[in-house]
Amino acid sequence: KFAMVAPDVQIDDGKGTILISSEEGETEANNHRKLSDFGIRNGTRLQADDFLQDYTLLINVLHSEDLEKDVEFEVVGDAPEKVGPKPSESTSKNITNGSDDGAQPSTSTGKQQ
Repeated sequence: KFAMVAPDVQIDDGKGTILISSEEGETEANNHRKLSDFGIRNGTRLQADDFLQDYTLLINVLHSEDLEKDVEFEVVGDAPEKVGPKPSESTSKNITNGSDDGAQPSTSTGKQQ
């Protein structure tokens, strides 16, 4: 749902309990467990990071009895328009001698004595 490539997910409780790791095999034992097995309840916050994409989410877990049949979860909120590496910032300013005040080099053609 979040288009993460190599996610790391931990409970945002200051203890650093890791639920999903991008390191192969590190959290495979968690795959069959339920969120409640980790003490995750209504109102718990999770932090999901994907350093390969420089992408971080804070997830608020909210319990709902109103989901449609066979729907296990629903994502609600503002999703980023495009997920992926941040575009490199290009600068259109000409910087001369470490100054960005817009000063340009002299172009005078006067005689030198």
